[in-house]
Amino acid sequence: MRITLETLLKLAKETAVTRGRAQRDILAIYLQGSLLGEQPLLGNTADIDLCFIHNDEVAVEREIVRLSDDVHLDIAHHAHTQYRQPRKLRLHPWLGPNLYNCRILYDPQHFMDFVQASVRGQFSHPDNVLGRVRTLLDHARQIWTGFHDEGVAQGAEDVVRYLRALEHAVDAIATLNAPPLAERRFLIDFSARAEAAGHPGLYAGVLGLLGAPAVDAPTLRSWIPDWRAAYTALTADQAPARLHPCRLLYYERAIDVILSSEQPMNAMWPLWHTWCLAASLLQPDAQPLAAWGQAAERLGMIGGAFEERLSAFDAFLDRIEEILEAWARENGA
Repeated sequence: MRITLETLLKLAKETAVTRGRAQRDILAIYLQGSLLGEQPLLGNTADIDLCFIHNDEVAVEREIVRLSDDVHLDIAHHAHTQYRQPRKLRLHPWLGPNLYNCRILYDPQHFMDFVQASVRGQFSHPDNVLGRVRTLLDHARQIWTGFHDEGVAQGAEDVVRYLRALEHAVDAIATLNAPPLAERRFLIDFSARAEAAGHPGLYAGVLGLLGAPAVDAPTLRSWIPDWRAAYTALTADQAPARLHPCRLLYYERAIDVILSSEQPMNAMWPLWHTWCLAASLLQPDAQPLAAWGQAAERLGMIGGAFEERLSAFDAFLDRIEEILEAWARENGA
């Protein structure tokens, strides 16, 4: 099946109209994510990111719907109360940019028209930009402080926390002028964002914090079977929406394409991040954990080497703090 941006947008619109008319509690539906850009496909796969706003409270916050091996719907479900104070959403580091950039697909009562207009007002004011990015940086620093007090990482759950801190720190730079980074294109896009911010060296810093100097592209490719084993070992009640079975090819094909590109180490984020998430949800005696542990040790993510990783991350956070302080001075924030 030939997939184009036009095909995906048509599917998004048809889904919004059909579901909006069928479910009476749906107040509005909007499109977010990669389809708002020009290159939603990676490895000839894509997801269609939709958000349903409901009049009632929601029972499921995220829903994955398979359309084919190549395309699936990734639907967020929000209660309308989350949008009660839209002007304050300008300061939300994730929801704010999503609302600013989203495309409204279903809005019979013009609820989203009002919300989006309110968010867009003064959205790019330096004080609001700084408020969003500082929230991200502060959260990254809080996680680092927790590790500093607790000691070395012991397992996959700790590594997931570390990666979350790194993600927020990176997004503090990446979202100065653009939406938060998507998982599959995390390092691909950050390279361009760091250069646009005038600090291209941050990209190499992130690779270092991921342990990239300890591996090469053939090593990453050799890890794919073990990554797949951990992913598929999750039972239906263990797997979160992010690791839904129909998203396996979505990740795997993207990883394969990136590994074959001129910058193969950009595959580290989608491969290692999802591997750690899967490992953190497995039972302690699960067989796939052994291979994950060996990879984590090689990357310096567990044990004594993690102390050095934390020290380097501390310096990275300090550098971002300096960059944001300079940005604030230059922009009058």
